[in-house]
Amino acid sequence: MQKGTDPVTHSIKLASKPLGLVWISCDPHSVVSIGLRRTLEERATVRMGQQNSGDAPSSVILCSDDAEGIPDSVGRTKEQNPGASVLVFGLHEDLPLARAALRAGARGFIHAGMRPEQLLRAVEVAAEGEIVAPRRLLEYLINHEEHTDLDALTARQREILSLVVEGLSNAEIGRHLYLSESTIKQHLRAAYKALSVRNRTEAAKLIRDSS
Repeated sequence: MQKGTDPVTHSIKLASKPLGLVWISCDPHSVVSIGLRRTLEERATVRMGQQNSGDAPSSVILCSDDAEGIPDSVGRTKEQNPGASVLVFGLHEDLPLARAALRAGARGFIHAGMRPEQLLRAVEVAAEGEIVAPRRLLEYLINHEEHTDLDALTARQREILSLVVEGLSNAEIGRHLYLSESTIKQHLRAAYKALSVRNRTEAAKLIRDSS
């Protein structure tokens, strides 16, 4: 907290932002970082660069293009911020990087190609405990990993599950695919049975672990 800041006023300011405090661990002077900050400031209190505030962030965004360095970066960040959701940010929809991020324990992967509303939704969903990943990641995992459980999914189940991984609700998936919500639920129940999981959270976790 900056010197001279009233703690009560500061707490009210944080509470007024629905996404809370988001720490962005990126080069604060890059064009991408500035755009990311401006997008998040609509709904979050944002800190840039090295974490130097005594406040615990609700979310931490790590900028990276190095899949090999992700495990150490994510692990260190989670250890320092045990209550925060950690997301990895890339310059584009880098599926190998997304896989590395989820495998390292990140809550999700976001990228510069996303629209502002998609990015805000992703941070919100991750903060709620769900996994956030590119829609094409499930297909990528199926094509690059041998996993009989994932291979057992039908094309429609894969399509719906990819939207679940992206953070969409059953109602949103139904609108996207022009299907009723009850039909979506039926497909998900069948997918859960094929994957031997109980719910959408376990299904998303299976995808992450399969990477």
